[in-house]
This record gives sequence, C-alpha cells and structure tokens, in this order.
Amino acid sequence: MRVVLAEDLFLLREGLCTLLTAHGFTVAAAVASGPELRRALAEMELDVAVVDVRLPPTFTDEGLQAALEARRRRPGLPVLVLSQHVEQLYARELLADGTGGIGYLLKDRVLGAAEFVEAVRRVADGGTAMDPEVVAKLLGGRHRDDPLATLTPREREVLALMAEGYSNAAIAARLFISESAVGKHSASIFGKLGITASEETNRRVLAVLAHLNGSARQ
Repeated sequence: MRVVLAEDLFLLREGLCTLLTAHGFTVAAAVASGPELRRALAEMELDVAVVDVRLPPTFTDEGLQAALEARRRRPGLPVLVLSQHVEQLYARELLADGTGGIGYLLKDRVLGAAEFVEAVRRVADGGTAMDPEVVAKLLGGRHRDDPLATLTPREREVLALMAEGYSNAAIAARLFISESAVGKHSASIFGKLGITASEETNRRVLAVLAHLNGSARQ
C-alpha cells in the first residue's frame, strides 16, 4: 500500500515514515511543503495520503487545499488529515463530495501505533476515521428544525461511533448493547435523516457524514 506523507516537522515526518514502513506500507513520498505535496499527489500512484493541514509556505491550509485539489482530480482519493485542532471548515470541505476514504485525526489524541495504522488502512479502504472531537463538532450546534435534533441520546451515540468508522459489532461492544439493537438504532437514524440505509457499512457512514456536512453549512 503506497502512502504519500506530508508533514513539515522533521522528527514527526521521519517517525511516521518509520512507523508506516514497519507496518508494511510503502512511503512513496514524504514531503514538507504544500507545493511538494501538490506535485506528489499529481504525479505519483498512491493508495492513501496522510496530510498535515498547515504546511509551508503559508502555514494556513496548504495541506488541506492540496488534498482537496487532488480529490477533485481523482474523486474518492483516500485522505487522512492530521491536525492540532478541530477545524470544522476543513472537515466539512473534505466531507462535501461524499465519495469516501476520509479521515481526520488530532495529533495529540493518537495514543498508539496500532490505532494510527488501523486508521490509515481504514481510510485507504474507502472508510472513515474521524476523531470523536471532530464528530462532536459536526454534531453540535444544530437548529431545532435540523433532523439531527430528533435523534435520541442513544441514537446520537450510535451515529457518532458510525461516523468514527466503527462497524455495528464494534458499536455494540463499545455501548454494551446487542448488535441487533445497533441495527434498530441505525435504521431509526436513517429514517429520521431521510437517508436510504445501505448494507455496506462504509457507504452508510459516508452518507451520514455527507448529510452532517450539508446540515453544518446551513
């Protein structure tokens, strides 16, 4: 699995390269700036991009803009964003096309190699890997007429875990409920949000995230 990595901090970049290589990934390119990332995404064959939001030369949104540009050229290009903060605008932009393969992790909340590697693989496979704080931001601050306002507290818990990329079985284990109960909550969520449920977990999660993104822009 070929990875393009963009991180301006030398030690972190080298550490991520070592980690990914040790877990069977091929680091096709490890770059430190926005222009380098744009070239790598345009010229290289890759399975997933791991991208810091703020890169030289502007240290604003160079990494994110390069990723969005690449996804416009290649819809569904898997992108895992690493950030120091919850950037709602960036998360919404990534989710806007609803084509899949999206992750958004906060650097200081990734607590283990296995967690990070699993997130990279999940995104590369077309799934989602959203930090709970990012999900909470997307779920919060809703208007009364927003369909999300009709969800029960348990349904919101299920939806949040779905958005993080968990399967029904994993959600059941984390919430200490049966898998059939998760299925019922999921069906209710989709009914309230007006989204046709799919048996394919990733498509279902991405549809929910796309809906959340659209609501967040209102």
